[in-house]
Amino acid sequence: YLPDGGFSLYFVALGDTGKGNTGQTQVGAAIAAWCASHPCEFAILLGDNIYDTGVTGVNDPQWQTKFEVPYASVNMPFYAVLGNHDYGGGGTGNEFGKGQHQVDYTAVSTKWRMPATHYKFSRPGVDFFAANTNLSMYSMDSAVRSDFAAWLPASTATWKFALGHHPYLSNGPHGNAGSYDGLPFLPIVNGSGVKKFGDERICGQADVYLSGHDHSDQWIVARCGVSSTNPGTELLIAGAGASTSSLPGSNPRHFQTLELGFIYVELVNRSFTGTFIGT
Repeated sequence: YLPDGGFSLYFVALGDTGKGNTGQTQVGAAIAAWCASHPCEFAILLGDNIYDTGVTGVNDPQWQTKFEVPYASVNMPFYAVLGNHDYGGGGTGNEFGKGQHQVDYTAVSTKWRMPATHYKFSRPGVDFFAANTNLSMYSMDSAVRSDFAAWLPASTATWKFALGHHPYLSNGPHGNAGSYDGLPFLPIVNGSGVKKFGDERICGQADVYLSGHDHSDQWIVARCGVSSTNPGTELLIAGAGASTSSLPGSNPRHFQTLELGFIYVELVNRSFTGTFIGT
């Protein structure tokens, strides 16, 4: 808390991390270095935590090579959401039992935090709502939709952050929800379920939506859910946690980069500062 009765909160966010490669190690070192000289309370992982096809259980050796070892020098909790690669199928995301393995790992690791396949957690003045957009891709997200319909309107926090893997708008190769990968007429693949979830459960209700999926860092100019009485939801992508791809899209943006890195978020009362930190 601040002396005037206000609050502050500092955290990092990154996604598409779990490759166990040099890039992931470099980003882990960058987080450790940054947080050695700046306040950091926790990290948020925005899905695709374990490439290429998730884990087989809590004893899968990939937990060491793709999470514990790359972040050995980062001494804080990691709150994670699930991505399509976490659900197997080589990224198809259709092995629906695999998500529970990552929930179960919460009881094993000192750092990993995933109490359910979708969940919420809070800090003073801030509520976080972790979605499961892989289920939205398959229109299997009724439980998520029901909980979000109750959780967000009930929140009285100064800041509401929605967290998910798939972006609402993106300049990366996957593109915008509803027309992912240039396939606007192909259900499931096109992300129409993610767009529907965003329109009905996030846009105009959360202040910020953090996502990954495209391997870049972006802050999009457009907000979603804007009306005469609602400033809408800021859209940020932090998918450069282990590798980068490309930025062919044309959504106006405040900033975008293909450099490996993460987003550092500073919340002080009603002020939100997002800084893109490269390796």
